[in-house]
Amino acid sequence: MAATISAQEIEETLIEQRDDEKREILMRFFRTAPGEYGEGDEFLGIKVPATHAVVKEAKRRVPFAEIEKLLQSRWHEVRLAGFLLLVEEMKVALPVRGKDSDEKAARRKAIADFYTANARRANNWDLVDLSAPKVIGAQIYHSATGDYSLLLRLSESPDLWEQRIAIVSTLYLIQNGVLQPALTLASRLINHRHDLIHKAIGWMLREVGKRDKQLLLDYLEANYARLPRTSLRYAIERFPEAERLYWLKRR
Repeated sequence: MAATISAQEIEETLIEQRDDEKREILMRFFRTAPGEYGEGDEFLGIKVPATHAVVKEAKRRVPFAEIEKLLQSRWHEVRLAGFLLLVEEMKVALPVRGKDSDEKAARRKAIADFYTANARRANNWDLVDLSAPKVIGAQIYHSATGDYSLLLRLSESPDLWEQRIAIVSTLYLIQNGVLQPALTLASRLINHRHDLIHKAIGWMLREVGKRDKQLLLDYLEANYARLPRTSLRYAIERFPEAERLYWLKRR
């Protein structure tokens, strides 16, 4: 059995790759100034592929207790590594060629529960987007009931990042042909004030439209007057130009 790897080892490996010039660029890009959505977030300046490389070496050898330490790190990239390790844990707990087991189902639930307990540590949009669909979305899709009440509860959270987890987690469901949860979550969050939620709603609607354009058109017809303009623009991004203009002018 491979030796376990500690949070300290992973964090030290990432800190060794620190790039102060890139760090400043990332801190501006992820809006970390006072009053911005990422206020206080600190970066090492490491590109995502480099973090993935560290995770690839450590995957399935980091216990939950050590992953939790990563998620508590001050460094954005270290927290990202923690969430990506959960993605790797979920991958091996998924059914293979339609074959599942009670052991795998229990493991998926444990991973998703751990993720949910630490959800607020996914406190920037990339941390959410790179992990939530493949952990929370996967757990819901592969559960016996497909119950997505967790997403409904997260959508009611006062925390921006839990709200984004709620809507973005539906991506996994959409990719596997389950479209209605995304529409339900979009409607629940349609009056949200934050642009990050507007973008996420539009992104999920666009993904729904890739698989069932008529369903998207029906949703737009019923909701276009309430839909934030950013959400609408994202949702119709792949429409022919004349069709995009039609919806934008109606709005």
